Amino acid sequence: MDTEDRSFPTLVKEIRQQLALSQEDLARQLGVSYATVNRWENGQSMPSKLAKAQFDNFCAKMIRQRKLKLSGGDR
Repeated sequence: MDTEDRSFPTLVKEIRQQLALSQEDLARQLGVSYATVNRWENGQSMPSKLAKAQFDNFCAKMIRQRKLKLSGGDR
């Protein structure tokens, strides 16, 4: 998934808002804590490689289900 043209905090917030999920809901979907999603969205931390892969897979799944449309280079 091409997410290079926007910052990760902006991407997390955009995706969460498009899917009408709270930070807690997104955290549950990704198998991370609410505090983790909050820190990502506020730019206080970046995801581990595993968490980033889970996030990317979740986004790809939502795109395939036509629940998510990212502006920019995504399908």
